[in-house]
Amino acid sequence: MNDQQQRAAAKQFADFWKGKGYEKGQSQPFWMTLLSNVFGVTNVEDFIKFEDQVMLDRTSFIDAKIPSTNVLIEQKGLGKDLRKSIRQADGSLLTPFQQAKRYAAELPYSQRPRWIITCNFSTFLIYDMENPTGQPEEILLENLPKEYYRLSFLVDDGNPHLKREMEISIKAGEIVGVLYEELLEQYKDPSNEESLRSLNMLCVRLVFCLYAEDAGIFGRKNMFHDYLSGFDARHLRKALIELFEILNTEEDKRDPYLDDALAEFPYVNGGLFSDIDLEIPQLNERIKELLLQNASDDFDWSEISPTIFGAVFESTLNPETRRSGGMHYTSIENIHKVIDPLFLDDLKSELNAILDVPVIRTREKKLIEFQNKISSLCFLDPACGSGNFLTEAYISLRRLENKVLSSLLKGQLTFANDGEYNPIKVSIGQFYGIEINDFAVTVARTALWIAESQMMKETEDIVHMNLDFLPLKSYSHIVEGNALRIDWNDVIPKEKLNYIMGNPPFVGARLMTISQKEDMSEVFGKIKGIGNLDFVAAWFYKASKYIHKSNTEVAFVSTNSITQGEQAFILWDLILTSGIEIRYAYRTFKWNSESNDKAAVHCIIVGFRNVTQESHKYIFIDSMVKKASNINAYLIDAPSVFISSRVKPICNIPEIVFGSMPNDGGYLSNYSRLEKDAIVKSYPEVANMFRKILGSVEFINSKERWCLWLNNTPPDDIKNIAPIYEAVNNVFRIRSNSKRNATKRLAATPMLFGEIRQPDSYYLLIPRVSSENRKYIPIGFVSPDVIASDSCLIVPEASIFHFGVLTSNVHMSWMRVVAGRLKSDYRYSGKIVYNNFPWPNLTSVQKERIEKTAQAILNARVLFPNNSLADLYDEITMPPELRKAHQQNDAAVMEAYGFDWRKMTESECVAELMKLYQKYTDDNQNS
Repeated sequence: MNDQQQRAAAKQFADFWKGKGYEKGQSQPFWMTLLSNVFGVTNVEDFIKFEDQVMLDRTSFIDAKIPSTNVLIEQKGLGKDLRKSIRQADGSLLTPFQQAKRYAAELPYSQRPRWIITCNFSTFLIYDMENPTGQPEEILLENLPKEYYRLSFLVDDGNPHLKREMEISIKAGEIVGVLYEELLEQYKDPSNEESLRSLNMLCVRLVFCLYAEDAGIFGRKNMFHDYLSGFDARHLRKALIELFEILNTEEDKRDPYLDDALAEFPYVNGGLFSDIDLEIPQLNERIKELLLQNASDDFDWSEISPTIFGAVFESTLNPETRRSGGMHYTSIENIHKVIDPLFLDDLKSELNAILDVPVIRTREKKLIEFQNKISSLCFLDPACGSGNFLTEAYISLRRLENKVLSSLLKGQLTFANDGEYNPIKVSIGQFYGIEINDFAVTVARTALWIAESQMMKETEDIVHMNLDFLPLKSYSHIVEGNALRIDWNDVIPKEKLNYIMGNPPFVGARLMTISQKEDMSEVFGKIKGIGNLDFVAAWFYKASKYIHKSNTEVAFVSTNSITQGEQAFILWDLILTSGIEIRYAYRTFKWNSESNDKAAVHCIIVGFRNVTQESHKYIFIDSMVKKASNINAYLIDAPSVFISSRVKPICNIPEIVFGSMPNDGGYLSNYSRLEKDAIVKSYPEVANMFRKILGSVEFINSKERWCLWLNNTPPDDIKNIAPIYEAVNNVFRIRSNSKRNATKRLAATPMLFGEIRQPDSYYLLIPRVSSENRKYIPIGFVSPDVIASDSCLIVPEASIFHFGVLTSNVHMSWMRVVAGRLKSDYRYSGKIVYNNFPWPNLTSVQKERIEKTAQAILNARVLFPNNSLADLYDEITMPPELRKAHQQNDAAVMEAYGFDWRKMTESECVAELMKLYQKYTDDNQNS
């Protein structure tokens, strides 16, 4: 079905089910009708499963599951509040989502859902289990006709053809890897840089020949195979040298007495075979077998995906990725997250509208205009690697062109078949790239040639013409160079360019090489704070300057760090105040980028341009998309405020500080109970010198650690107790030998922690690092007898009221947006998260209610003395009593802000907080 048909089907569905919704009798027809009528599922009875058993303390039943797309559905009757807790058979209170998660936890790991939907016939709440603590997306039945696409994940199980292409491409990479190893052993000096460059180029040429014979480019199948099979192993080297020379020689310039086996090969050109000084080693029987059997007879290269294979091929032969043992590539799905909203979605919509034009002559005219339009677009990837973004963009544009050609032919328009006319107008010459690695440049060009060949075959099937692929066109738009050093206008003038896209390199601010730091200075100059920016930020900033006063649009992938913490302020204040706006953004998602070892990076995608009158902006959360009036630096629909580092709180609240920093090499601060007890047993007088110490790990996981707290301890007590004196002496030695002057100065007091901030009354402890899988960071009050280390933050003067607000979902929502990350874990910052948090202006009644609900949280924790905070705040094992207490506290805090806790989403909550933050900062500046 096309979009218009699906909208009509969705409206009919919504109209029929309006006001209906009996849970027991109508759930199954509701879902079966939605899937079959709106999403076109055939054999719907096999697609969705109802009432599957799951064992809890008794047999329970899952309302519905869609196995192929990993969806679990918890259905309730019409009018039921999907956010309200319902008493279960075991007496616990669970919301429908919590009930569904409990079912999911009992399923085999391979069957656990990616998506959980709770539904009451009028509302769908969709939870993405990639972000299990996030707020759900809400879709109302009445809005389904215009928002049906937000449920497309119900039926989207990926493209089987793409999966096959991916498998074939990875297999091809494995073949190249084995061939590479065997060839490497034949070089006289395998470590020589020039020999390795020759080996890489040799592999590119061999792969092109293997592809060309399978794809019919050489004229017939097995042509390369048959040529090589005519030589024994010791003559293969000479055979390849002669073949490469012929492939680089035009037919009319060849030796007229050339052997027929060589003469039948066509002229390739394109520079691929032009280097006559390529070092080719002597080959052996094993290499001959690999080429003829494994790489030729047993494998068909014509079906590889050039988008994936280019990256797999390049990384297979890249020394760094070979050492790591994994082949790296960007999935086609993830590439489309960049290019679809950047340009492809609009072009598809435009083409579909043209195809719906009923008048043939008008439609043909518009189709030809559309083909001319897409053939004039130009694209740049300034960190193109092996060209996967460029290749996939080219393929996508050519498929649109083929759709145009197909429609024109159905209108009985004819194309000349004189051997010279070419109906194809979209070319690889529209795609530009910058890449610092010379070998990747070669692979990128080859991948584009392969893509061009494959798409030409598809066009031949449409226009019923034989189109000449060879000779290759010389393609110099992939430029070897440092994108942060060269002027992009020298690659392509910005007036000619339409779109910039790509996946620039991710290197953390503290992990950059000297050269990369110099690159950052080249881009940012002396702008304050660049030492805290990740390497990828340079591409964003340089692109924003490059597109100034042009219509060029940009979309880059990045780690999510540049939209969190201090980086968000430093980078986006520069960009968004210079006349740039964010047009669309993907909130944090996992970017699986390796085929063997799928190490996931937490990424975002940001599309930006110069500010225009057009107001349509979109925020994507995986398969969900929401319109936004403004997208700010934190990728939420809220004013463009910048949360900068603040020394004092923006509101009148107690100050937050670090815990005490030992700076001791562990000699004062790291004793187990056994170690402590052994010392006390020998020296009973030291018992009062030991204190419990809490870092984030110890606090959350109830791990016991002890420290020597020697404040006000007489010198002779230290000197006369051997293990104490030894510990202090070791601290003196470590501090004295430090390269930091500040640490050297601390050697004057080796018996004390380096920095002491221990309160003398109960204090509130906040872990600086906590798991992203928790809805709430576990925080709590701690006795002054227990030392807090500097891996924690402490609020010495905090009250039960402050605890209630800080542990609420309002503060946690703020934290999730503005805090930095350590890998994917929350990294709570006093200067960013706490000091900038806008507190509510509330009545004494509201304050008393928060104090009451906050105390209920502490009371609920006491019920489980043998459980750690990690146990209590696990989303699966959180006790009902504690969950209920938190829910009541959340409601009390949200009502204090005037927020509707029944309906407000997390992103809406943060948007309102940012408005309040903006008001407070304005008020402070004006006061």
